[in-house]
Amino acid sequence: MDQGASPARVTLDTPVWDRGVRAFHWLLAAAVAGAAYTGFFDKRLALRLHLILGVAVMVLVAFRLVWGFLGGSYARFASFVPSPRALIEHLRRLGDPHPARHLGHNPLGALMVLGLLCVLAAIAATGTVALGGFLKQGPLAPFTSFATGQLLLQVHKALAILLVAMVVAHLAGVAFESWRQHENLVGAMLTGRKRVLPPAEQAAPARPHPRAAAAVLAATVAAGGAGVALLAARPGLGVPPARLDPTYVADCGACHMAYPPELLPAPSWSAIMADLSHHFGEDASLGPRDTAAIAAWLRANAATRWDTLPAHLFRTVDPAKPTLITATPAWRRLHRAIPAAVFRQQPVVSAANCGACHRDAASGRFAPQQIVLPRGVKA
Repeated sequence: MDQGASPARVTLDTPVWDRGVRAFHWLLAAAVAGAAYTGFFDKRLALRLHLILGVAVMVLVAFRLVWGFLGGSYARFASFVPSPRALIEHLRRLGDPHPARHLGHNPLGALMVLGLLCVLAAIAATGTVALGGFLKQGPLAPFTSFATGQLLLQVHKALAILLVAMVVAHLAGVAFESWRQHENLVGAMLTGRKRVLPPAEQAAPARPHPRAAAAVLAATVAAGGAGVALLAARPGLGVPPARLDPTYVADCGACHMAYPPELLPAPSWSAIMADLSHHFGEDASLGPRDTAAIAAWLRANAATRWDTLPAHLFRTVDPAKPTLITATPAWRRLHRAIPAAVFRQQPVVSAANCGACHRDAASGRFAPQQIVLPRGVKA
């Protein structure tokens, strides 16, 4: 170093972002990017990955909250949560040719960090509620109605769009500050080190406690995981029992799939059972006792009886073909992208063979994660 250099021009390289902050930052970026892709562009078939990435985001946010109290100097909330006065002063001096330096987050950047954490937590919360009500999956399925899940799904989507806007604003802010401060802030988040150009605002020294943080996070994840498993094992609100009527399965399932009754409304089932001698081109007549018992069970468990997504979708029929599941507006809409040739291939053979692609068809759940094309079938 030049001994004659002015103190104001002395630059030193100092550690700022510890490993916890850097690992959190890049892992969160990857998880959010993956969740955004699977949520916006591959909604149905990538749901399993979307849920995994969502859980990863929740764990990372939990870690950051813990690390905000037990991390190093610039990781702690106490070092960068801005006061309203500091935020206003920072905004007022954005055009200053000689801006004040902050080794950690400047007030606007700190506000963005807090905002992102809050929005991510809200996305996770609304996603969990939507999953419970809309698909009857997860820990809140026993307590959440379909209507609530549907509403929170829209909120979840709106928050996801807000998150994308915030990420774009964050990247713009990083680019602007890198230009304004003549410093590569992306590189600093990779190396953890930044230049010190005295005078620079520095945080009070604080020693990180990684073991304590790991213990708190592990206990939180373990308790949360146990609670989720316990609640998810309970039956969902408005979900029909998985076991179908034995007489129905024996008599109707002998010739074709025993369709879950929530796939049609009660009038459609009544029409089917009233004309078994002309059952889609065949004579499927049963004894009076079995016919009456099956008809009563189908009506009692028809689409309007339950609160699942299939029940809500399939309670609306085609007036011209009210007894055909494959003629319902919902079925046609959900399968419109599948070429007709797929339904003629072995082992599918027919559009009515739900179990060929839906591994949980017999239960009536029709979860997106359970959609798998049979081997050899090309869509």
